[in-house]
Amino acid sequence: MIRKILSTKNPKMSQICKKVKVVDKKVISITKDLKETLKAQKEPEGVGLAAPQIGENLRIFAMNDNGKIRVIINPEILEISKEKPKKEKSDEKEIMEGCLSLPNYYGPLKRFQRVKIKYLGLNGTLKEEEFKGLSAQIVQHEIDHLNGIVFVNRLLEQKQPLYKLENDEWVEIELI
Repeated sequence: MIRKILSTKNPKMSQICKKVKVVDKKVISITKDLKETLKAQKEPEGVGLAAPQIGENLRIFAMNDNGKIRVIINPEILEISKEKPKKEKSDEKEIMEGCLSLPNYYGPLKRFQRVKIKYLGLNGTLKEEEFKGLSAQIVQHEIDHLNGIVFVNRLLEQKQPLYKLENDEWVEIELI
């Protein structure tokens, strides 16, 4: 079922989510809702969606990983790269990170280029996996949600601007 996505202002978005104890029917139902809700997002299109964004206080998120919607349960970061993000080409633009809970707002957030996590798969088995580039950025963004952190908090930490996309133009928004 496609669920309503909560705004970043909703108090549920600042809570630390609970670990999933067992992958049961309820958890499977939530993962299906996450996948369907993520797939339905077109304006703007989403690449990740965490359980708290649909009102569920559980450590689960769905992500679009190169065209495939994947579900990650109870992620724990094992390693992060120490290297700074680098641009492939001199004319490549910085990635503007956004959030479905704050649609059409973006910021030039710097995240680690590589992250290794352990997590539960849908069948309840423990897995370890390394993510790089955009996939690593999505994983870090979604884990932030599970820890009650929204990307605007990270922008403030990094002293980066927030922009709103209006009529295909970036308008800077004052952060207090």
